[in-house]
Amino acid sequence: MPIVATSSQQQPRLGARCMASNESPARRVRASQGKPALTITDYTGWRSLLNPVWCYHGFRTAVVGLTCFGIIMVFSSSTVSMAAQGVSPFLRLASQGAFCAIGLVAGFIVMMLPVRFWKRFGIAAMWIAIALQFLTLTPLGVDVYGNRGWLNLGFTTIQPAEFMKFAVCVWLPTSLYASGKRYRKDGIKAYAKPLLIYGFGLVAVILGRDLGTAMILLFIGFAAFLVAGFPGKWMMAGIIAAVVLVAGLAISSPNRMRRILATYGDCSAADAQTVCYQSMHAKYAIASGGFLGVGIGNSREKWNYLPAAHNDFIFAIIGEETGFVGCLVVIVFFVILGWCMIAVALQVTDRYVSMVLMCITIWLVGQAMVNIGVVVGVFPVLGVPMPFVSAGGSSMVMCLTAAGLVVGLMRCQPQIRQSRQNV
Repeated sequence: MPIVATSSQQQPRLGARCMASNESPARRVRASQGKPALTITDYTGWRSLLNPVWCYHGFRTAVVGLTCFGIIMVFSSSTVSMAAQGVSPFLRLASQGAFCAIGLVAGFIVMMLPVRFWKRFGIAAMWIAIALQFLTLTPLGVDVYGNRGWLNLGFTTIQPAEFMKFAVCVWLPTSLYASGKRYRKDGIKAYAKPLLIYGFGLVAVILGRDLGTAMILLFIGFAAFLVAGFPGKWMMAGIIAAVVLVAGLAISSPNRMRRILATYGDCSAADAQTVCYQSMHAKYAIASGGFLGVGIGNSREKWNYLPAAHNDFIFAIIGEETGFVGCLVVIVFFVILGWCMIAVALQVTDRYVSMVLMCITIWLVGQAMVNIGVVVGVFPVLGVPMPFVSAGGSSMVMCLTAAGLVVGLMRCQPQIRQSRQNV
């Protein structure tokens, strides 16, 4: 599909905030063939699915839809557990709403920052994320479900790994692009810096025993290295190393091995009350939901039968209360989310912007797929939340911040900017 671009006369009017650079190969090919740039009216028929303006509005609609639906489901899935603790059932709703407001403010600020800001200060975000992650190994760290990945700030706890995902998405593309230009001269040594810093951050997460988040970071890194044109033989070596690392971490932990065996094997009577308990009740919830569900608020599994019903296993409550239809709506929203980011990434003229969009796509959509896979029993329990939907302040704030960044990057696309000016 040809890359949408402005004419040479329009290029100077891009402005400092959205100055294009590293022009994409597809655009250069179209220009060399003497073909005019596509306009919005050229997106007819199936091409309308690639319309950057539609993708821009579709992405925002999907984010708003998932966030609003998530707040409703967090409230519904947590009322019983909150009441059992002797606190107001509305406390979780207020907390999630507050984190949503913080995320929206952060997203708006990030949206207004120029692209050159991220190219220049992405490395600073990465080092801050690594420092915060290592702080979890100090007395400030908090253990949750066996993972030491939270920081106790006194008034609340935060999960630095969520910021790590964002930092990797904005820093790694810049570093890889710079390394790629030096590859012919220096060989694989040109990639030493991004590999070392990325590996440093990954080790910081692994030391906290959070294998689920480490796998998401591996997925993001794979997307960045692939899009950046990392040498194929070294890419294959990296994939093998990642597989060996994950397998080694799984085998070295009896708890992880029990989860894996419980997912892909048969559960004994004893396991049904221990390692298989959460997965079994998640399946009970989805099975009892049927086509239309039992109705929002009417879940039976949320009565302290299903652990983490408002967090990592909220998709099970969605299936129980809203049925197949509700689950399908959530999945469709994530499909729209991913499609819109990929469609714009393939058309945008700045290679850095394209790489960032691809990384965030893998983060948000990939994590959602892992979360759903865990709930339905395709993957063992990994402890990753569903973006925009699950309860959790760090996840909500950083996902909305990432969404704000995506909106800001999309606005650099000429057609999107023009459509906003015409409103």
